[in-house]
Amino acid sequence: MPSHDSVSPDDDSPDEDIPLGNPADALALIERERANLVRDIAPDPRLMYWPWGFAWLLGFGLFFLRFGPGGRVYADLPDWLPIIALMLLFIAAGVTTGFAGSRPLRRTSGPSSRAGLIYGWSWSISFFSFSVLFSRLAPELPDPKAGLLWAGGMVALTGALHMAGSAIWQDRQLFVLGAWTSAVNIAGIVAGPGWHSLIVGASAAAA
Repeated sequence: MPSHDSVSPDDDSPDEDIPLGNPADALALIERERANLVRDIAPDPRLMYWPWGFAWLLGFGLFFLRFGPGGRVYADLPDWLPIIALMLLFIAAGVTTGFAGSRPLRRTSGPSSRAGLIYGWSWSISFFSFSVLFSRLAPELPDPKAGLLWAGGMVALTGALHMAGSAIWQDRQLFVLGAWTSAVNIAGIVAGPGWHSLIVGASAAAA
């Protein structure tokens, strides 16, 4: 028989032994149990969104101060500081998001549980892979374009993973967030170094 997701047996329901008087009561009970299940397996939205808001504001704020539009320097920071800070902030946010997404599904068994665990690992592996790739390519580019490579690539990966996560939890808001992230990132990349940091950072502040 095909496997189905199920909540762990230690989750007792107070409605199990309540007799059902009519079909309307049965439907109401089903809806309550379905809502309880969704609440149990849905990730905490604070851990899904807040780490990225913090990473964007701080990381792109540093980028804008060091590599402003037209090559302007608003703060005399070391060239490497914005890139390293953004990389570490994005990795931390990705690990937090992956953990938050996979943790609730550990209480279930079946395909959704496996999907959540795989999704959690996908964040860490993807960001580590991009970091290795960019660390090889960035030294061949001028500092402003190297910064754009790091920033644009990491934001692109974030948007794609958010949209992938929406398919797991059937969360429309998560898809909208991923699509919005991708659109803002594209606009910033087209505008060029300096402007990218300003556009992406401003979108995070507005959100």
